[in-house]
Amino acid sequence: MGNSGSAVKVCTDHQGGINWLSLSPDGQRLLTGSEDGTARLWSTADSQCHGHFQGHESYITFCHLENEAAFTCSADHTIRKWDVVTGQCLAIYRGHTSIVNRILVAKDYLFSGSYDRTARCWSVDKEKQIQEFRGHRNCVLTLAHYSSRDVLEEEEEEEEEEEKVSRDLLVTGSTDCTVKVWWVSSGRCYQTLLGHTGAVLCLILDAPNRELFSGSTDYTIRTWNIVTGEQLKVFKEHQGSVICLELVNRHLYSGSADRTVKCWFVDTGERIQTYKAHKHSVSTLKYHAGILFTGSGDACARAFNSRSGVLQKIFRGHKFIINCIQIHNELLYTASHDGTLRVWDIRGMCKRNKRRLKKERPGQGRSSQRGSLSRLFNNKVGCMVQQENGEHEAVELM
Repeated sequence: MGNSGSAVKVCTDHQGGINWLSLSPDGQRLLTGSEDGTARLWSTADSQCHGHFQGHESYITFCHLENEAAFTCSADHTIRKWDVVTGQCLAIYRGHTSIVNRILVAKDYLFSGSYDRTARCWSVDKEKQIQEFRGHRNCVLTLAHYSSRDVLEEEEEEEEEEEKVSRDLLVTGSTDCTVKVWWVSSGRCYQTLLGHTGAVLCLILDAPNRELFSGSTDYTIRTWNIVTGEQLKVFKEHQGSVICLELVNRHLYSGSADRTVKCWFVDTGERIQTYKAHKHSVSTLKYHAGILFTGSGDACARAFNSRSGVLQKIFRGHKFIINCIQIHNELLYTASHDGTLRVWDIRGMCKRNKRRLKKERPGQGRSSQRGSLSRLFNNKVGCMVQQENGEHEAVELM
């Protein structure tokens, strides 16, 4: 098989499952947040742990990494900011009254969503709550942010006189089956998007095209006009909850509890590919170099030819669900509820896909988001997979 796809490192420092994995914008560091209540900082140069952030009083649900600061949120109802060099806790954001599920950093804002049915906006630097968004009838699971400058024409902006000082908007998805759009400056709800009949688990925003995509436990993905609130399309072919989404060049990839990923052409709503072979829910996905990488509740990561749908590799070694994946410098990082971070060499795969990539359109940006907390779909016992030899391996299929 050669070195292509083989695991080059297994990081076992965490004492509990890893719930999230974040890559810094400059690609130099990774951040993991764990059930053990700590976060760890890793160098992408040597895959060594260079920071250990301790202070939360319960498990970390989500984390976000900037070049100079790290952010974590927890079941202890708080959010913390950390210095990536010293490991010092720089700020504690208090105010939520239940588990904080998700955070998002945009400009000088820190946004958070919680089981307390609210989303909140904080000043990153001043450790101060700026706004509270109330209106959901159940917990807030997922967040997105955009500016009205990105989507509104000049004459439309004139109609929003009340909000002209600040044009930032927050989008929230909730288990109350709704998506809401809020003006950040006032906390006023600008739109409530109705149509889902199940919890909204993931959101993808395409601001230049004025479109928002939402995935739900009702098995559907819905497309919305974020200016008018109009529902544009409903993608209905999944047979299970839609857990994660990724948008690449007007192609939407959706991972589901039905054990498949589907690819949709956004402009027509046509389903153009289905990626099978998973033995449990698809918990996370990432497109890179013409390859679709997935992580699953069956404890395996997989690589598919994005165009043909052919399975190219299976990455085995984890013992529980893979909660998150990242890719940098042709290394695949997989973070699992078994507490390990594994690093895989994918140079050979990427090289083989260069010819096909040259024939495709240049990238137009992409975004991705998966649903919060794997425990919504996979209990720890149900997701455990014991490899026959107990070792890691990548199986070459092509």
